[in-house]
Amino acid sequence: MAAVGSGGSTAAAGPGAVSAGTLEPGTASAGETGCLSSRRRGGAHRRLKYISLAVLVVQNASLILSIRYARTLPGDRFFATTAVVMAEVLKGLTCLLLLFAQKRGNVKHLVLFLHEAVLVQYVDTLKLAVPSLIYTLQNNLQYVAISNLPAATFQVTYQLKILTTALFSVFMLNRSLSRLQWASLLLLFTGVAIVQAQQAGGGGPRPPDQNPGAGLAAVVASCLSSGFAGVYFEKILKGSSGSVWLRNLQLGLFGTALGLVGLWWAEGTAVARRGFFFGYTPAVWGVVLNQAFGGLLVAVVVKYADNILKGFATSLSIVLSTVASIRLFGFHVDLLFTLGAGLVIGAVYLYSLPRGAAKAIASTSASASGPCTHQQPPGQPPPPQLSSHRGDLSTEPFLPKSVLVK
Repeated sequence: MAAVGSGGSTAAAGPGAVSAGTLEPGTASAGETGCLSSRRRGGAHRRLKYISLAVLVVQNASLILSIRYARTLPGDRFFATTAVVMAEVLKGLTCLLLLFAQKRGNVKHLVLFLHEAVLVQYVDTLKLAVPSLIYTLQNNLQYVAISNLPAATFQVTYQLKILTTALFSVFMLNRSLSRLQWASLLLLFTGVAIVQAQQAGGGGPRPPDQNPGAGLAAVVASCLSSGFAGVYFEKILKGSSGSVWLRNLQLGLFGTALGLVGLWWAEGTAVARRGFFFGYTPAVWGVVLNQAFGGLLVAVVVKYADNILKGFATSLSIVLSTVASIRLFGFHVDLLFTLGAGLVIGAVYLYSLPRGAAKAIASTSASASGPCTHQQPPGQPPPPQLSSHRGDLSTEPFLPKSVLVK
């Protein structure tokens, strides 16, 4: 077994170990072996990035399209508040099972762990009540918005969450944005305004029960809540420990309780009369499962996607939602919508570019192509590896709600 010293170097232990200056004939040097290993890791990482891209695009587009489809089907309409509660229940149970698996099926260890993490450290648990309340409100607002706006229009307008997150980060966390990011935010706002002007002008046929004004108000409120919740969570929980599944379980507990309160306040009488699962169809269950498990799936793969990839995924999901809306809902695309959506897509990509992106891309290309010319000098610590932990949320504007805490 290799022992790691305090300086980061490794020393082989046990009989038969080869010293740093000794090489058997016909064997590769440590530098060549490290180069091959690095290339293999690079290839695997690229494949994971492409898988992450596909998952992000499909999840972003499918959730909105499935909600729109379920809310516009003829017949009895389900209660949106019950769908929010069911998604939180399923999400919490899934995280509980994953934690159970992490404890190797030992119920006693799981109970002791949850008692320590949830009850003993109750201050950390209570800190999640505020973002959970806001996320529950946001989920309900999304149903209102998607019920009153075409899926493509909602997808474009919902990118205002990038603007709200950026502004809350500046005011609450004293962050600074680059000139390119400020310009991209202005471009984003302009694109959304053009799309809304197209919507107000009556772009295409509109169902009689659809209220674009209510949809716009709901999506703006949802973007404000999303931006505030993400920044608030970063502010209060920065540096705290806890696995992604534990955070999701804690959010699920609060989300279920708060969702039930919202259900009772908004639709309690109707739910009591008609039943909790009134209007549930396979399409509705698909929405619930997508909302419950889609975010958890993204939480698993998003660590392999950098900001540029997330921005590209968001842009592709807008295109996919628009194409699917034309096919499924008879959505009409005109010049104004095309211009506005194009500005939003460009703004999303520009905002996702990190500072010094050109230099980083150039260095990455140089290391990925051609022979491996740089070898680690003997006795020097190896370069840091990619961490699976979540980074600074200020550079993660495209994280779904589940990833912010979960």
